[in-house]
Amino acid sequence: MSEAKPVLLIVEDDLGLQRQLRWAYEGFEVVVASDRATAIEALRLHEPQVVTLDLGLPPDPDGTTEGLATLAEIVALKPDTKVIVASGHGARDSAVAAIAGGAWDFYQKPIDIDQLGLIVARAFHVQALEAENRRLAARVEGSEGLGGLITAAPEMLKVTRTIERLARADITVMLLGASGTGKEVLARGLHDASARRGRPFVAINCAAIPETLLESELFGHEKGAFTGAVKTTPGKIEQADGGTLFLDEIGDVPLPLQVKLLRFLQERVVERIGGRKAIAVDTRIVCATHQDIDAMVADGRFREDLYYRLAEIVVRIPSLAARSGDAALLARHFLAKFARASGSGVTGFSADALAAIDGWSWPGNVRELENRVKRAAIMAEGKLATAIDLDLAEPAAGAMPLNLRAAREVADRAAIRRALAHADGNISGTARLLGVSRPTLYDLLKGYDLHA
Repeated sequence: MSEAKPVLLIVEDDLGLQRQLRWAYEGFEVVVASDRATAIEALRLHEPQVVTLDLGLPPDPDGTTEGLATLAEIVALKPDTKVIVASGHGARDSAVAAIAGGAWDFYQKPIDIDQLGLIVARAFHVQALEAENRRLAARVEGSEGLGGLITAAPEMLKVTRTIERLARADITVMLLGASGTGKEVLARGLHDASARRGRPFVAINCAAIPETLLESELFGHEKGAFTGAVKTTPGKIEQADGGTLFLDEIGDVPLPLQVKLLRFLQERVVERIGGRKAIAVDTRIVCATHQDIDAMVADGRFREDLYYRLAEIVVRIPSLAARSGDAALLARHFLAKFARASGSGVTGFSADALAAIDGWSWPGNVRELENRVKRAAIMAEGKLATAIDLDLAEPAAGAMPLNLRAAREVADRAAIRRALAHADGNISGTARLLGVSRPTLYDLLKGYDLHA
């Protein structure tokens, strides 16, 4: 069976030019539209990789407003589409507006079929390369990632790949994410993947230490600096010399101490409380917070100059609910760990427990999951932990994307990833959970580029 031709959507109100372009591009499956409504219908139905768009569309054939509105809808609905805008209306201004609106390229009328053909062919080539890059980036390469992080979700694997790249560069990194998403695990993984891995990794939770003691914890103190200072004690920054200092909940550092921390980041020296000697320290800083740090900077609760020193690179960590398949994968890991520790006879989860795990929103993220599974390992009376043992409510319903084909693919991918997690990657078990044959499952895995 011959391979399907790539789809080219031509949006053009001139019927003669429509026919000419259709004949010129025999190597593509050409779909034509004459106005915005039919163009969007064709986009949803055929999902073209490349679109040529005339800006002069009805009801504004002598202007560009309708064409630019069509461009905006195409980019919003299918951002990976390469849109080539063709127009004779004020070419320079039209080109600027089109490129600013998300067009991939611009071509001025009158159209030269051969030259436009080259642009179209190049657009298809670039779109294919980008699609392949996305496919490779989304490939599940294993369940255990950076620093022992357990994940099979593309959303989290993307984060771990970012952290691995940042580990090679000796820069300050800020991790942003809700409580319980694994910020310290990622920080430790960054340290272990860096050239500093043989040196200390020192973590301090800035929110867990009273303000009056936090300065001493960070910078240390000299003997006699204050009542109770019976000996000289180096601070956490000094202890991390040559290694990595992880400042968790950096948003809770009080403003006066932020000034001193900023000086350290600028000068790379510290002065202990009660000391007069500047001590040079080579420490890499990784910080994290669950708070809206941008809002804190805006209302003056966090110094802007310190923020830019700390946030040379910002990495945003998705919540557990946004990491498809990870909840069940982590739940199995925690259950095995707690069952061994407690001597419990529980060996797995019942069907209702797995459904509850998949449907729960996990406001407390991995920390909440770990606590609930620990509870289930203790409370389960049989070999399978139930939803009641987890103390979970009924699962919530999900949302649907662009069109039926895209919705089916999203649903298929999510269901397959969850089933693989539930069956520990076993193909026969996964096929049984999904209610399909092994050959059908293999076809689905191949089609969606998923791996057991």
